[in-house]
Formats: sequence, C-alpha cells, structure tokens
Amino acid sequence: MNRFWCGVDLGTLAYPEALKLQHRFVEAVLRRTGDCSGMVLMVEHLPVFTLGQRGGLENLRVSTSFLENNGIAVIPSERGGDITYHGPGQVVGYPIFDLANFSLGLKQYIFKIEEAIINTLLHYNIPTARLEGATGVWLDVGKPTCRKISAIGVRSSHFVTMHGFALNVNTDLNYFNHINPCGFIDKGVTSLEKELGGKVDMDELKLKMRWSIEELFAR
Repeated sequence: MNRFWCGVDLGTLAYPEALKLQHRFVEAVLRRTGDCSGMVLMVEHLPVFTLGQRGGLENLRVSTSFLENNGIAVIPSERGGDITYHGPGQVVGYPIFDLANFSLGLKQYIFKIEEAIINTLLHYNIPTARLEGATGVWLDVGKPTCRKISAIGVRSSHFVTMHGFALNVNTDLNYFNHINPCGFIDKGVTSLEKELGGKVDMDELKLKMRWSIEELFAR
C-alpha cells in the first residue's frame, strides 16, 4: 500500500495562519511533492467565528463592538456549511487527502470522517450518530435533547480536500450562545467535558482521532 498518512500537530494557531498552511500543503499534494498523498493537520484555534459558503451574519447574535471587546474574529471561509465557532479546548482537524487515491467521492469522504469521530467517541463511552440532512456528529438524535458535538465543513479542489472537522473536547460552550451554530436555532451544542463531567486529555484525544482516521482510510 502506498504511504498516504502524515500527521501534523500545529498546537495553538490563529485561524488565518492555519489556513495558509492548509493551502501550502494542498499545493504540495497537487504537485505530488513528498512521499505521502495526504495528511491531517490538528490544531486548536484562538477564538474565531468562521462563515462557510452558506454562512451569513444573520446567524451571528452579537454586535461588532461585542466581538471587538472580547477579541473574537469573524472570518469568511471557503468551506461548506454555515457559521461555527473555533477556540481553545476544541480539536480542529484538517485532512488534506487526494480522494482519487482512495476512490472516494466527497459525500463518501464526509461519511468516513463522521465515522472516524463516532468511533473515537466510543472510546469515551459516548454513543453518537449522524443527523439526516445535516453534517456532523450528534447525541440523542431524534430526541428533544439532540445536540451536536462535532461540526464538519469541507472543500475539495481537483479531488484534494481541505478544511474538515471541529470536535468539542474541553471547549467553552458559552461562545456558541453568540451564534446560531451551523444555522440551527432548535438544537444544542455539547462537548466531551460536559458529557463526561470532567476535563479530557487533549493529546490522548488527538491520538485516538488520528488512529480512527488512519484505520478507516487505510482499508
């Protein structure tokens, strides 16, 4: 099997800097530079609201002055989806894969990323599922308590992916009160910390997430 996996932990990085790195690695994969056809960048961002291609400021519930006073940026993004939040305590993963190497379409790719997150959360005894008509990973699907623990928004150019997923681990969920997350007004947001009642080791979580992705894409 050809080598396809390179994992990079970027630590904590502002969203624009991580975006520059994504574009750099996408170009490398497109040029077939290096010895792998894909990689996963993992990062924690400084507080930021990003607007996907469907995202509009109508789902932002606070004023510009509030954002400025609290040091929260609002940045348009090339990914799919609506508005979401990234910040400390949240694992953001940017898989940069050449889908042609895996014989996958974009919908199949998103399905596998969701499955990798679902499998990772099972290590913590948190059962999750998909919600019909929405991307991401959810708890209590079909119940009034339905809530999202991971958002997904991706982009593909010449079969090479960028952007990816955000998994709430030890995330300050108060930030989500300032938006309608992913455009939803009737569903909540949660985190591993909230579900488990205590902090989760971020390095361990990242490792489990990387194992889950590698297992699914190496089949």
